[in-house]
Amino acid sequence: MAETKSTKTPRKTPAKTPAKGGATKRATARTAAPLKKGATATAAATDAKSAASDGIASLGTVVGDTAGKIDDQFGEQYGDYARKASRTLQETSAKLESKSVEELGDDAREFVRKSPGVAVGLAAVAGFMLARMFRGSRD
Repeated sequence: MAETKSTKTPRKTPAKTPAKGGATKRATARTAAPLKKGATATAAATDAKSAASDGIASLGTVVGDTAGKIDDQFGEQYGDYARKASRTLQETSAKLESKSVEELGDDAREFVRKSPGVAVGLAAVAGFMLARMFRGSRD
């Protein structure tokens, strides 16, 4: 048998960029894009926080406005429950509005650290509800 020598062709390596300006420009380009996206995400989160706060405040107003009717139909005790719920909703709305998105994120992280089981359960329930809402009919 004849011996065959295999010759390897040298691999071409790309030319290196000089360290002067090239590396700085690439690093700046990489870090600039996420900052822009992060700013957009923060603005969206702030808008969502305001919308949630407004929704809770509106719900509290509706519950408070119907407390008189609840008094008439079911009794004063139930009307008092409605007034208490209305106050709680208004206070929750005010607390939500007063906190920044970062503070809300910190609060959520702290809640998950303290009660991981409850957090997983809430996430499962929320996921189930979202799946049911977006599932579509199967006729």
